[in-house]
Amino acid sequence: MSSSGKSSRFVHWPVRTTQGADRAGTTQTSASPLRMPLTGGAGFPSRNRQDVTQTALTQGPSRCLPRQVGLDSDAVRKGMVDKLRQLGEFDERVLQALQAVPRHHFVEPGLAAQAYLDNALPIGFEQTISKPSVVARGLDAALKALAPRANLGKVLDIGTGCGYAAAVTARLAGGVYSVERIRALHDLARNNLRALRVPNLRLILSDGMLGCEQGAPFDVILSGAAALTVPQAWLDQLAVGGVLIAPIGDPQQLLLYRKRSTTRFDVKPLEGAKFVPLKSGLT
Repeated sequence: MSSSGKSSRFVHWPVRTTQGADRAGTTQTSASPLRMPLTGGAGFPSRNRQDVTQTALTQGPSRCLPRQVGLDSDAVRKGMVDKLRQLGEFDERVLQALQAVPRHHFVEPGLAAQAYLDNALPIGFEQTISKPSVVARGLDAALKALAPRANLGKVLDIGTGCGYAAAVTARLAGGVYSVERIRALHDLARNNLRALRVPNLRLILSDGMLGCEQGAPFDVILSGAAALTVPQAWLDQLAVGGVLIAPIGDPQQLLLYRKRSTTRFDVKPLEGAKFVPLKSGLT
């Protein structure tokens, strides 16, 4: 809930009973929601049922994705992933997650030819889709910090944007709550993600600086926007033993916080960073 008292909006998508649903958001309203367990054993709270609808979805690229010539082949994504693999820095699970998510589906058609370069690309509202290497670095650092856990557990993703990083993260987590403050981007991500059918991902329209109290505590918190200092809500909502990775300060540094107790954190700098600024409030 934001400081203005507005409720967060949880988003799932109705069950697709035909192929008549499209990216613009047309769905079969007569389909009844089907409750599904999350992968990895992470559960979402059952309160606020009237605002939360779970759907019958399956992970991974779907055959109902819109096609763009030359970009639908697995070989195209494999080329991007192979370049990252050559760096020798990333957990193979992270690379496999990147391989599985069609990045071109999250960018404007005019930028699709650049989708598998290691570039940040504009998505509107002065926001960008992060470089694949940046997405990989945060996830890799979180996996290594939580080793030997099998996955990331329950994740809070700050700044949904177009939904790409959330889709990749969901392949490595038990459950993901992804928060976006810009309504138009929240809706864009919802439309982008509908065809991918991700069962363990929730999109939330809310002020990211407030975290997501409904889902706390989180094993991992990842921020795609830079703050001068870490919001207290994030620290409070991180589980003991969990990790928070965010770009912090001016100049920005990508930092990893490990919560040792309710009041003690270890902090490790990962690298210099250049992210869009974290802002508060809904728009």
